[in-house]
Amino acid sequence: MDLSYPTEAEDFRVDIRAWLENNLPEGWFDEGFEMTADERSEFNRTWPQKLFEGGWICATWPTEYGGKGLTTMQGVVLAEEFARARAPMRGDFFGDTLVGPTLLQWGTEEQKREFLPGILQGRTRWCQGFSEPNSGSDLASLKTSAVLDGDQWVINGQKVWTTQGHHADYCFLLTRTDTDSPKHAGISYLLVPMDQPGIEVRGITQPDGTAEFCEVFFTDAKCPKDNVVGGVNNGWKVANSTLAFERGQSATTGYRRFEEEYRLMVEAATANGAISDPVIRQRLMEYYTKIQILKVNGLRNLTVAVTGKKDLGTIALGATNKMFWSEMHKAAMELALDIHGADAMLVDSGPPSGSWPGAMREKRRDGYPVSGMMSAFFFSRSETIWGGTSQIQRNIVGERVLGLPKEPKPPSGD
Repeated sequence: MDLSYPTEAEDFRVDIRAWLENNLPEGWFDEGFEMTADERSEFNRTWPQKLFEGGWICATWPTEYGGKGLTTMQGVVLAEEFARARAPMRGDFFGDTLVGPTLLQWGTEEQKREFLPGILQGRTRWCQGFSEPNSGSDLASLKTSAVLDGDQWVINGQKVWTTQGHHADYCFLLTRTDTDSPKHAGISYLLVPMDQPGIEVRGITQPDGTAEFCEVFFTDAKCPKDNVVGGVNNGWKVANSTLAFERGQSATTGYRRFEEEYRLMVEAATANGAISDPVIRQRLMEYYTKIQILKVNGLRNLTVAVTGKKDLGTIALGATNKMFWSEMHKAAMELALDIHGADAMLVDSGPPSGSWPGAMREKRRDGYPVSGMMSAFFFSRSETIWGGTSQIQRNIVGERVLGLPKEPKPPSGD
């Protein structure tokens, strides 16, 4: 593993850092900087346009599709500098990070010309239609169907845990298009417009009152025939590409939010005396150690991406990485509660919401107030579920990496 970055990447780092310093709000880098609610709203409104004008949205895309054609290492530096500055770098996560790269790899030229500009300019919002009530980690068992009727696919079924489904313009949807084929072979990947009579979206209210996860119901919903990505009944391969983009996009930056949380935990434990407890100190050092492992594993993943060299170790790393960090963070948020004690549950006097990078949502909705740290705690419980549960990840490692026998299934009909 080579830890040095090439000169062109480090030169590019200087340019990115200068752009951020010139375009972020005045005082952004000052200690204790905060924005009012109105200032934050205005920033959220104008920042995507600044990103687009700077060419930073999808900057690694080829120039013929509107990107900057950055090298892999330049793209890594771009992500690192935005993470260092704590500056948003995406117009729409699902478009920029998931469906856009999938279209670049699998899409027809017509599909690229139709959909990529909206992603690049931040005009089109996307959601992911993969999980179903009985087909989450075992995704290939999905039941949502699409039947070709003339020049339209007719879709019936249900998806669940569809993040931002109530805001999306399009859904990249996995459907069963051949019921006679083995379950992995009869799936297609469709790009479905969300604004139509046959689609109903219902928010799923979480313990902290937020509802960005949704259920989506399809009743004779329509999708153009040509909106199949990667070919009919080839959706399983296409979907695995999308999942690979999801899991690999933060190889050298994902650990940073955990470092910030670790720093805040030490600060809080020092202030309230919890640091004198040897068990608390041990748990803090365990968290720190695992963050460093995550950092090194990210660099190993980057090395594979740059060199293209894979072995059993790197394959196993890809399969275990999500399981590793999600379980690490779940334990860390339990540690945070133990450091703060009951004070963590107090909205007005507990830890401020802005102090917890893991708290992804504002916390007072539908009459259920919750502190920022409690929201981060709640969210950490879900991290071992979405993107593949830890239990299923262990099965994958055992069966596909270690070559162990498949887990026996219960007899059918019992």
